[in-house]
Amino acid sequence: MRTSRYRWIILGVATFTQATAAFFVQGLGAMSVHLQRDLRLNTTQLGLLQSAAQLLPLAGLIVAGRLLDRHDERRVVGIGALVVAAALAAGSAAPGYVSLLVVLLVVGAGYSAIQPGGSKSVASWFDASKRGLAMGIRQAGLPLGGVLAAFALPALATSFGWRSTLVAGALVALSGAVVFMAFYRRPPDRRPPDRRPPDRRPVPAASRVRLELLREPYLKKIVLSGTSMVSVHSGVGVLTVLYLHEVTSMDAASAALVYVAVQCAGALGRVCLAAWSDRHRSGRYACVLTCLAAVIIGMTLLTTPVGRSPVAACLLFVWLGFFGIGWYGPWVAYAAESAPPDHTGFTLGLAMAVNQVAVVLAPPVLGLLTDLTGSFAPAWALLAALTAVTMATTARP
Repeated sequence: MRTSRYRWIILGVATFTQATAAFFVQGLGAMSVHLQRDLRLNTTQLGLLQSAAQLLPLAGLIVAGRLLDRHDERRVVGIGALVVAAALAAGSAAPGYVSLLVVLLVVGAGYSAIQPGGSKSVASWFDASKRGLAMGIRQAGLPLGGVLAAFALPALATSFGWRSTLVAGALVALSGAVVFMAFYRRPPDRRPPDRRPPDRRPVPAASRVRLELLREPYLKKIVLSGTSMVSVHSGVGVLTVLYLHEVTSMDAASAALVYVAVQCAGALGRVCLAAWSDRHRSGRYACVLTCLAAVIIGMTLLTTPVGRSPVAACLLFVWLGFFGIGWYGPWVAYAAESAPPDHTGFTLGLAMAVNQVAVVLAPPVLGLLTDLTGSFAPAWALLAALTAVTMATTARP
């Protein structure tokens, strides 16, 4: 009974750490108007800021996955959160745009350990009957961090300048590191990680298993759906406030509040969709397919005159927040359950690392497309087309 209760504490700790580590980066979209004005950025440069925080995880997520298979999550996640906090604290002295890019690169290196580490910590404490719900709650930490950031960071940037937002981000990330390292414990029925030196471990056999994983049909579904949906998430994150400000003539403060609603919808979606996947007769991936279809509808409507109405645009972005951010709950539960027991960390790290390619490329590509065409419609159309191709490819049994 005590163990059953403590797993909910673990879930709360993992969710809190996820939210605090993502706080600053998730707030970049809400500060887009301020950053463009203060640093004189175009949309492409703004997109590069989002990409900088996601670049090093391309390799870092795979490394973190390997570390998680050999070391305790408490150490790996805690150190990662401390790196995020230290980088943001140092970045408060950044003189300009280039320095801010470098700071975000280091933040991404620290965050590499938190995403798969938190997912594995929750997966190890919950059985299949509650794992989807638990994963959804934990993954809601990302948009919840965005909600808090969208409230706080624009106000701080207005009152004290954009550098003050890095100080706030550092303090928030530090609190996440302290809480996780203080409260996380390994499940009592799980054996300690194997820390034998590499030359004494059966490396060839492990390597063969990892190569076999790359050929599995379920991993192809995970990679393709994850790539398209993180592109949607990135597009919503970097373009929502700018779109509402420039296309629907909404003021920056009101657009930021809509962005708060989008992140709240995303947090709700991650919990509700993951809980639904626990009971869906067709399996968790059917929930991911539902999200793909919903995103196609929302993105397509944004390219029409309907998307120019302030009310309709707000509703569409909330819709995209629920499905275009909420998809991650059932997706990560599907990924964790599909992996062989001794390779959960590697599988999560690999899938998330492939996602990072899209996370890195999507913001600057969408920003450049918007700058070149002078319109947001091509960016929305590209995301709708990418999602449609993914759905058509992965919906087959």
